Amino acid sequence: QVQLVESGGGLVQPGGSLRLSCAASGRIFSINAMGWYRQAPGKQRELVATITSGGTTNYADSVKGRFTISRDNAKNTVYLQMNSLKPEDTAVYYCNAVVRVVAGPYDVNYWGQGTQVTVSS
Repeated sequence: QVQLVESGGGLVQPGGSLRLSCAASGRIFSINAMGWYRQAPGKQRELVATITSGGTTNYADSVKGRFTISRDNAKNTVYLQMNSLKPEDTAVYYCNAVVRVVAGPYDVNYWGQGTQVTVSS
């Protein structure tokens, strides 16, 4: 009923920048929040940043001051601007959305397929 499609990942040098996008589509009634999570090999998935439909943001300490999350509610799209990238940022980045579908009884978490971000010289 809902699909999340991420884009914008790739290979970048330390200190460089990338901008990730995630667009939600389907029978969406409302989206309470969207966010980005990441998972590096051998590690647990961790929160990167979240944003509510009202614009309230939350960031992991490791990315504060470097990453900025934003959204376009009219397009059901969330963005992650990543600046001053470090090798430690290398991971698969997953988009998440808390969605109420049309005629749905409750909110459901949806996940994108993930996009690879590699920071290396």
